[in-house]
Amino acid sequence: MHRNGLAAWAALLTGTLVGTLIGCSPGGAGQAVPVAATASAPSSGEASASAPDEEVSVDRDDALAKALKPLLPDGDARVSVAVAALDGATDGAVYDGTSAFDTASIVKVDILAALLLRAQDAGRALTPQERVYATAMIENSDNASATALWEAIGGADGLDAANLTLGLTGTRAGAGGEWGLTQTTAEDQLTLLRAVFGTESAEDAEDADSGLSEASRAYVAGLMGRIASDQRWGVSAAADSASVCALKNGWLPRSATGLWDINSVGRVSVGGKRYLVSVLSDGNTTKEAGVTLVEGAAKEAVAVLTG
Repeated sequence: MHRNGLAAWAALLTGTLVGTLIGCSPGGAGQAVPVAATASAPSSGEASASAPDEEVSVDRDDALAKALKPLLPDGDARVSVAVAALDGATDGAVYDGTSAFDTASIVKVDILAALLLRAQDAGRALTPQERVYATAMIENSDNASATALWEAIGGADGLDAANLTLGLTGTRAGAGGEWGLTQTTAEDQLTLLRAVFGTESAEDAEDADSGLSEASRAYVAGLMGRIASDQRWGVSAAADSASVCALKNGWLPRSATGLWDINSVGRVSVGGKRYLVSVLSDGNTTKEAGVTLVEGAAKEAVAVLTG
């Protein structure tokens, strides 16, 4: 359906990627948390240690739920988390992954993906003005640029159509031009991250094919790797202090309640391995409280996989 590999267009996109990727916030990946393991006991009833090569079953969703429990505040705040290893060697983990949340500004990654899909269909590169908007929208979270590109993709209908291609089944575009009120799930955001960052597992490569060309994926990932310094919070807290990450955050105070939507999605590196992390939250009393919740949840999510 989409035209990949157009040499001139790919060169135009990849040519915009010159720059240094940001370093993640220090803080480490958090402590590994205990996980539940099951193994069959010998028929004699005597205890037996597992053989070194014996595969142990781990319920990582349950481990994540237990790890998050101490972080959950009293009151109206909610959090939803999804995490996966890029190499596909370890099962991912999800906590309340299908509940709907406002996207706030994380939808800007989705808007850019929709724009690139449209450009691919038309067999063209992004225009210079579109690239200016895309850079400001992702790196600086500029709202005016997001509105311009929202209109360029055909608004809510255009985003919904693109999400069918991207495989986002639980995301619905905001009505009336309110792109920040697009509803999404943590699992859908993980799907979008896979569409952008692909997979390191050949076995999962076909499932990860989102219709975005290699040049398009590199373009989005490059912008997410150069987020403004004052926005380097969120899932980056789960990364090694010296690693490089790519992310997009969203924050939105709700006028009716005075409470905050705080979201963060992206790719982090821990111990030489890369992970995709999506954390959504709402009902936070302040922006700072929401950031603390999201960062703590990201650390625990990655720790479940690394532990």
